[in-house]
Amino acid sequence: QVQLVESGGGLVQAAGSLRLSCAASGRTFGSYAMGWLRQAPTKEREFVAGFSRSGGVTDYAPSVKGRFTISRDNARNTVYLQMNSLKPEDTAVYYCAAGGSLSRLRDLVYDYWGQGTQVTVSS
Repeated sequence: QVQLVESGGGLVQAAGSLRLSCAASGRTFGSYAMGWLRQAPTKEREFVAGFSRSGGVTDYAPSVKGRFTISRDNARNTVYLQMNSLKPEDTAVYYCAAGGSLSRLRDLVYDYWGQGTQVTVSS
């Protein structure tokens, strides 16, 4: 069983930054690809960023590439999402997710997810 708990969301002005954290319990790193998804009001859930089970490969949605950075701390079993140059269209609930592979995360196929953390970017 894997539990994922997100934190770090909040209200920020456009062009500002936030760092989201996802604390994972259970055997996650090395067993699952990890990543971040988001869902804005009235929109479908979408892939934001992720890394492969080995951590050697990362991928980003085109809309966030160059602004967001995913990273992890193996010792703390924690995944981070550093978000810079935030835009109002980044407003969404952000979810941490674990799945069988990075490609499956991109396809929104995942085995575990957290409760989500709200990110609101004001213009």
